[in-house]
Amino acid sequence: MRLPIIAGNWKMNTTVAEAVALVGEMRAGLEAIAGVECVVCPPFVSLAALADLLRGSAISLGAQNVYWEDKGAYTGEVSPPMLAPLCQYVIIGHSERRKYFEETNEIVNRKTKAALRHGLKAIVCVGEDLTQNEAGRTVEVVTTQVRESLADLPGLLNVVIAYEPVWAIGTGRPATGEGANHVIGVIRKTIAEGWGRTAGDAIRIQYGGSVTAANIAEFMGQPEIDGALVGGASLKAGEFVAIVRSTCEAKARG
Repeated sequence: MRLPIIAGNWKMNTTVAEAVALVGEMRAGLEAIAGVECVVCPPFVSLAALADLLRGSAISLGAQNVYWEDKGAYTGEVSPPMLAPLCQYVIIGHSERRKYFEETNEIVNRKTKAALRHGLKAIVCVGEDLTQNEAGRTVEVVTTQVRESLADLPGLLNVVIAYEPVWAIGTGRPATGEGANHVIGVIRKTIAEGWGRTAGDAIRIQYGGSVTAANIAEFMGQPEIDGALVGGASLKAGEFVAIVRSTCEAKARG
């Protein structure tokens, strides 16, 4: 049985002091919930402080991006060896990185390989935009992103996939549970075709896009969906704890 995983992507929000306060507010609530892996992904500047705060905790820490080189003249970038002592996860290929910073599947692939090489776990994001969705190209776009973003990886043990339809992110217009489940089922089939049935059955696939405490049960009640990549709602301690709790309850019901 796949362990559900809820990751909070804080994006470019919170100062170091605010990040420490937010984790302090949600920590007890999250640690009281069993059966769900929780990850918080603050901006780079807060990773060291939160690594100290969460040492020994069941809550995992993740970065929001990584570069593929270990070191060098790459001003402003952060490498896997810099992150590895601080966190366990890194988000790669988020739709905002693909849109605003023109990250391609090839770039996502290079970053994923670099992260895994240094012992980090990768949350690799895929998803179609509104134009592609309305043109009926969802399956084509998403399967291509999966194959190219994960190309030449011998195994996917430390990879989580996040399906985030771009048209649903931050818009208040989430996909339906049934619709997300269908696409995630396609992703799982794509993994099985490329890496074997065992890998397809084992890989955890999240949904991301306007996830809230009010709608999380709709997604977690679906058999193919193993968790969520949460944006704005993860900046509210009570809301994030409620999302994790509802995930636990929905998966327990089976």
